[in-house]
Amino acid sequence: MIFAAVVSGFIFTGSFSDWGDVSAGCPLDESRLYGKPGTQDSGRRSVELRKDVFMTGLGRALLALLALAMLSLAPARAEPPHIAAKLVAESATVSPGATTAIALTMTPGKGWHGYWTNGGDAGFGLSVEWNAPEGVSVSPFRYPVPEPLILFGMMNHVYEHPYALLADVTVARDIAPGTDLTLTGIANWLACTDKVCVPEKAVISVALKAGDGQIAPATRTQFDAWRARLPQPLDRAGKWERKGDRVRFAIPLPAGTALEAPHLFLETQNIVDYPAVQGFSRNGDWIIVETRAKGDAAGRAEGLLKLGDGRGLTVHFEPGAVPAKGEPVATAASAPDMRLFWTALGGAILGGLILNLMPCVFPILSLKALSLTRSGGDARAAKVEALAYTGGAVLTALLLGGALLALRAAGEEVGWAFQLQHPVSVLALLILAIAITMNLLGSYELPSFGGGQALTEKSGAAGGFWTGALAAFAATPCSGPLLGAALGATLVLPAWAALPIFGGLGFGLALPFLAIGFVPALRNRLPKPGPWMAKFRKWMALPMGLTALALGWLLWRQIGSGSLIVWPLVVVAMTVVLLAHYGSIQRGDRRAWLLYAAGLLFVVSLAGTVGDVAQAERHTDGAGATFSPAALANARKSGKPVFVYFTADWCLSCKANEAGAINREAVQAAFAAKGVVTLVGDWTTGDPVITRTLAEHGRNSVPLYLWYAPGAAEPEILPQILTPGLLTDKAGG
Repeated sequence: MIFAAVVSGFIFTGSFSDWGDVSAGCPLDESRLYGKPGTQDSGRRSVELRKDVFMTGLGRALLALLALAMLSLAPARAEPPHIAAKLVAESATVSPGATTAIALTMTPGKGWHGYWTNGGDAGFGLSVEWNAPEGVSVSPFRYPVPEPLILFGMMNHVYEHPYALLADVTVARDIAPGTDLTLTGIANWLACTDKVCVPEKAVISVALKAGDGQIAPATRTQFDAWRARLPQPLDRAGKWERKGDRVRFAIPLPAGTALEAPHLFLETQNIVDYPAVQGFSRNGDWIIVETRAKGDAAGRAEGLLKLGDGRGLTVHFEPGAVPAKGEPVATAASAPDMRLFWTALGGAILGGLILNLMPCVFPILSLKALSLTRSGGDARAAKVEALAYTGGAVLTALLLGGALLALRAAGEEVGWAFQLQHPVSVLALLILAIAITMNLLGSYELPSFGGGQALTEKSGAAGGFWTGALAAFAATPCSGPLLGAALGATLVLPAWAALPIFGGLGFGLALPFLAIGFVPALRNRLPKPGPWMAKFRKWMALPMGLTALALGWLLWRQIGSGSLIVWPLVVVAMTVVLLAHYGSIQRGDRRAWLLYAAGLLFVVSLAGTVGDVAQAERHTDGAGATFSPAALANARKSGKPVFVYFTADWCLSCKANEAGAINREAVQAAFAAKGVVTLVGDWTTGDPVITRTLAEHGRNSVPLYLWYAPGAAEPEILPQILTPGLLTDKAGG
């Protein structure tokens, strides 16, 4: 959100000067801009002074209104618990002489994490003081596979997302049926962020009684999912030895076992230096791990080998000779798949090239081409401006990609276009789109930075850079052919390999303008300067105006409350009025802006009565039920085909597919005839469950379309451009 506001502000002040000069190829009556003073020089100075004063006031007013809108959009809520704990049982009626499972679900708040049984350098696991009824015993909790996290040079073994600890509850055989066996305890754990740690405590309890041991199907499914996240025990012991300042481990693992992102967690302390690099190699059916030693522990040791994607194996180590190091094992961090990298980079470049056809990007590209036309074929100026435009597009794409990778590394469940999931970012873009539209329509002009050849060239480069930045930022809601898979590859590549893919998107976006700047044959095909340029500029206001309307609709959908929508509308209304007032000063008509004010006050007055429609509309959208993992599991159990699609209100490709294919009458009739179950995942305001589901299928953006055939183990990923025929064929219609 901060990046959106900063970029929008810089673009607003740095790029319109170039657009304001689009009609420079046509005669311009200076008296329309400066009025008719007694002398031209004194009149020009007078108006420039008024412009400076107004622009200072305008900037301050807009910043104040935007800050006010940010405060109004910030939800007022009580501080949630750092990690919420809840105890649940697989069966509430345990059979005497039998065992049931209990789970302690731990839900960290945003930015917080919990710890594995050995928390590493700076943490500790959970402990419980049980108050168990007579005849009831509780086993130690079993932990799911953690993730390594290095903060300030210290290694932490953590869970940054919701997780569950599992234990077994055994009831004595002589307990009479119907006996109350309610289990309570006092749980203690540590909750941390990257800056602070807080010890936490809670009373946990679950109602149990002696009975028939029945388990509800939904509860069994949930516990099975939690069990799947637990590490599996190896049936053979490993070996470990210390040699000087090095410690080596041998883990018995068949050669065919895949290692995606291995890491060895030691439950036994004082053996290894946790932050030290771990080297993995394979010697036949042994995995050899080498790292730096720390501490003086000896004898047997317990550990957990993380295989990747939440899978792991518990290992019991006995002291003994470790086989020699073998063939190095490549990990995601040390040896990325270069074929995947080059394929993704090529897809990002081509996908970025296609984005130039989108309605929010095309007018920007067209106007920059017009600036080349205005230059009269100056090859040097064209090249400078094209390079500046490319630099702006590439740098913005890199910054957005870097922010995405940083947020994901910090534990946030986000994907591409994450900034459009926040109302404040959408509001900033809406104000920018309105300002661009009004500028294109000629409602106001920004002053030129000209004043000599050197400054003119500087203005061209600056205008090109910020326009490229705007084009890249405006293109983020769009996803087209090749782009979804290319951005999805950044999920599995290290940061140094993922960032060039984001840069490739910006480079592809800039390719047409770069070609015009460096290929004289293309530049010579541009039409000659003339009065048509002013008309074309006004026509370009149409797609930008439609973009502003779409952003306004998206903001309305996201807020969805009559009381909250008022302040954003006030900010937008004041923006339009201030810009219109500025334009009236330039034209010498100080009263024209009153017409804007009257109309916009009427719009704001309606906000309180229509805001709730957006929320109601959100619950009625889509041609299917709401997606969730449980809903998907139930749908697949029905034995019918299942169609799952993930969408967002700000995704142009998604809405085009929904209108042109999914919601077509013929497609819905075919789905109904074949009993196709449709599930819709709405990612408009972000959803960690949907983000993880996208990642599981190699994507971090929408749209994503999945088709589950009856009995199929895995879904088929459908193309990002759907047709009615494709969907009816899938349904067998």
